[in-house]
This record gives sequence, C-alpha cells and structure tokens, in this order.
Amino acid sequence: MRILLLCSSFNGLTQRAWLELRRAGHDVTVELAVSEQVMVEAARLAKPDLIICPFLKEKVPALLWQNHRTIIIHPGPPGDRGPSSLDWAIADAEPEWGVTALQAVEEMDAGPIWGYRTFAMPAEPPRKSALYNGPVADAAVELVVEVAAKAMDAGFVPVPLDYRSPQVRGRLRPAMRHADREFSWSQSTDAVLRRIRSADGAPGGRVMLDGRMMRVFDVYRGPVVAGTPGTVAARREGAVAARREGAVLVHTGDGTVWVGHLRVEEPGAIKLPAATVLGERAAGLEERPGYSEVTYDRSDTVGVVSFDFYNGAMSSEQCRRLASALRYAGAQDTRVLVVRGGEVFSNGIHLNVIEASRHPELEAWTNINAINQVCREVITCTGQLVVTSVGGNAGAGGVMMGLGADRVLVREGVVLNPHYRTMGLFGSEYWTYVLPRRVGAVVARRLTGQALPISAAQALELGLADRLMPGSRLEFERSVLEYAERLAAGDDYGRLLEIKRQAQEADERRKPLEAYRVEELAEMSRDMFDDRNGFRQARKAFVHKRKVVTTPDHLAVHRELSGASAGPVAAASHM
Repeated sequence: MRILLLCSSFNGLTQRAWLELRRAGHDVTVELAVSEQVMVEAARLAKPDLIICPFLKEKVPALLWQNHRTIIIHPGPPGDRGPSSLDWAIADAEPEWGVTALQAVEEMDAGPIWGYRTFAMPAEPPRKSALYNGPVADAAVELVVEVAAKAMDAGFVPVPLDYRSPQVRGRLRPAMRHADREFSWSQSTDAVLRRIRSADGAPGGRVMLDGRMMRVFDVYRGPVVAGTPGTVAARREGAVAARREGAVLVHTGDGTVWVGHLRVEEPGAIKLPAATVLGERAAGLEERPGYSEVTYDRSDTVGVVSFDFYNGAMSSEQCRRLASALRYAGAQDTRVLVVRGGEVFSNGIHLNVIEASRHPELEAWTNINAINQVCREVITCTGQLVVTSVGGNAGAGGVMMGLGADRVLVREGVVLNPHYRTMGLFGSEYWTYVLPRRVGAVVARRLTGQALPISAAQALELGLADRLMPGSRLEFERSVLEYAERLAAGDDYGRLLEIKRQAQEADERRKPLEAYRVEELAEMSRDMFDDRNGFRQARKAFVHKRKVVTTPDHLAVHRELSGASAGPVAAASHM
C-alpha cells in the first residue's frame, strides 16, 4: 500500500514505524505536521491508501480524516483520551497501561478502535521518556504493522469506542497544567520521584530550589543524610547536601534524591547538569559517593563498563570519566570487555553543554576530542576482545563509538542514525576507519550522506552489527553477558585475539589511526569554527527545541529511496 506517516517530529518511534512498514513492503512517505495546509497538501501529493499518525500532537484536519482512513496511535489503553496520557499514568501509579490504534474522527481520541496492546507498569516510577521509548514504542510499532495488515483486509471493521465494554477501561483526562507538575521537597521521596518522572524528559517537575523556580529532571533515590546544623547540608527539605559527577543531592521529606538535570524557569534557559545550573553553590559542596554514571563490574573472565548518560549526550567531562574507566578495564586480567550503554546508548557530543558554554565553538572542539579518546580506548584495547552492548537507540558519534569493538550486539527494536549531516558536521570518532571496515566505503558514504535511520535488522544485514538479540532491556543485557562468557571460554579465544592484534597492526602500517583522527578533525574545525555547514544554527535549533517550519532539503534522497517521486518526506533527527 501507499502509506503516509504524519508526525510532529521524526522521532525514534516514527523512525521505527517508517522502517517496519518499509520492511513489510509498503511504499511509505513521511510529512511533518507543520501546518494544516501542509498536512492536506501531503495527502494530495502522496495519494495514500492509509494515513498513520504514530506521534502527532496536532489535530488531524477534517479534510484528511473525511477522505482518507487516518489512524492515530494513542499512548493509552482503550478509552483513554487526552494529551497527557503517559504523564497521568505515571503520576497516578497505574498498574497497567497500553497503546491504542484508533481512527481519527471529529472528537479527539474518540474514534473506532483498530487494535490495542496492554502492558504492566513497573512498581518503581519510570521516567516518562523511558516508558515512551520502551514498552510504549514496542507496542506502538506492533500496532502500526497490524493496522497496515488490517487495512488490506476488505472485511475488517474497527470496533466503535464503547465505555460499557469491559475492554474499555480508560477515560478522558485533561491536559496537565503547571499546578499538576508542582511538588514540594517536604513530600516523601516516593512522591517526589513519581511527580518528576511523570514529566521527564519534558516539561519536568516544577519546584523552588536555591531560591529560583526550577524544572527538575533525571532523579534517583539517594541515601538518608544527616546534615550538620547551620550548614548548607543541614537536614532541611529542599537543602542541597552534596554533589557527584554533575548531580546534586537534595533533601526530601523522608530522605534524599539525586538530581541530575535542572532548567531554570525563565525565557531562553536550557536543560543542563544540575551542578552546572547551581554554579558556585554546588561547587562548594562535598563530593559524596552513591551516584555514578559510569561503573565497572567483573567476573573472573568478563569485565563490564556500564555508562548511562541522560538522553545519550556525552559532555567533555563525561567522556573523560568514561575513557578513564575503559583504560582501567582494559588493563585488568579479564578476557572480554563489555561496553554497555544505558537507556540511550549514545548520541555523541553534548549539544546543551556546548551551547551553554561561554565559548561554544571551543567547547565543541574540546568535546569532540574527549569523545575521540573514548573511541580510541575501545579500538586499541588489544589485550581483550571487546563487545559493545547496544540496548538503546544511538546516533551520530554514538553509533561510531560502538563500532570500534570486535563484536557489536544490538537489541531488536533499536534504531541507529549513523550520520552527522543534519547537524552540519563532517563527524569524527574515527568513523572514517570503523565504518568502512565494517560495511565498505560505498555503503559508508551512503549511510552518512543520506542521513536516514536504519533498524537493528538492517544493521545486521549491512554488517554494522554482529548479532541481533530480542527481549526486554534486562533480557538483552543478560544475553549479552552470556555471549561474553561463552566468548571468553571458547577454545578459539586465543586465535581470535591474535587475529585482532595482527589486523590492527596491518591497519596501522597501512594508515595510522592517528591519521584518521587528524583528517577528521581538520574537517570538523571548519564545521565548528568556520561554520561552513550551519552547525551553529542547527545546534541552537536543537537545543532550544525550535519548531521545524519546513521539510529539510536533504530528504529528496528519501523520495528516491521510497520510490514516491511526488511524495513529501520528513527529516531524520541527527542524534
């Protein structure tokens, strides 16, 4: 079929839907819903048999749903309605939630149901972003494929929404207001966590901190801390007690929470590491253990460096810590080193920290050099076999960082964006070495030039990944460890390690690794300091969440790929 995807942005979920529908053989075009006129014109040009809206904040124009079957993927169970579904599900501690595919009608979220999925909610309040990118996205992609199949069945009839049905357990909920996001530090740790995570990553929990109204993100349980009377760390709700790796420890009514990120509630402010936002106030605090973005664990034969950076962005300081951990792990007597990413594996350099710097171009340069050191530690670890565990999406330099390993294991459902073009950058992270050696020069040029996402299955087919593993994040990580243990215990371990060493020596003789770095940085210096490809404006638009007003030019490539010569298309996010 000809399918048009209408979306507010070409985010991870929309990318997965696009990839899966194309894999199923459909002719799929994408349009950003920048205006009612654009949406209507998109349908006129694409002439779709079906319109699917996997992520749409705007109301579907009547001209569309009256003339085309238009299906909304709603992040709530049957009967749930309203724009703040996931926020309420977390805030109200719903034991079960779901995703529903419903047909667009005049009244929002009230159309007949094409299908739905439900799943159990975790007891520990999840971050809204984790819920959306995890079980919600998995269910939504299943539904998108199911909807396309049902649309080809002439006998299929969707089920009208009927609140008397036992399957319809949702209800209409209002949009969350500022007051619904507010909390008090005097509340229990459980209540604080739930309120903040229901609004993470946007718009954040709302509270006074350090005498200013803040939006709070990225929180974790902390220890019960007894402060010294009369000090900043006194046991007082809302008092900031300590700091650690960019996070700060704040007292609640019955304990503490680690706060990773803050945004001052004022025009132009952006989300940054909490210690950066608090500035001198945080600088005077004691460093306290108990929170770490980078950890190392080991068994007799397998070492694991785990890192979990918020939204996958890696600042210069975070890169230095990760490089140090990798250096330490590579010097141990284990046989296999697993490099394990977090909810998002990595999206490369930290654009928010760069933008907030006094000298953004200089910070960008420092950041790219720091992440290059991380990549170098992965590539040059010759005393062990290295396995990267890609359990979450990755983009730009984050993809290239993972490719430096001997084995790349990817979880089903992961989306990779192995390109830099949409941010106006040539790219570094030794990509001119690690990408062609896996897929060849021709495919490497295509992947970086087209700036389109690829699925985990495509990564396996292309040679970007060595193995595809199903299951939840927990099941995937367990499978990765089992794989690493087998690799370490294998009879051919010594042979594999020797082949690796010989290959690296041959590569070094042919062209030193340092030469790749120097050549890439020569290009990056022109992008970062001379701004030859619009990095400055692209960075500002990304950081300040500026609304896209037109479809980017580079997606003419997408039209050629999809075969829809007249169809509109949308942009792939860079990171």
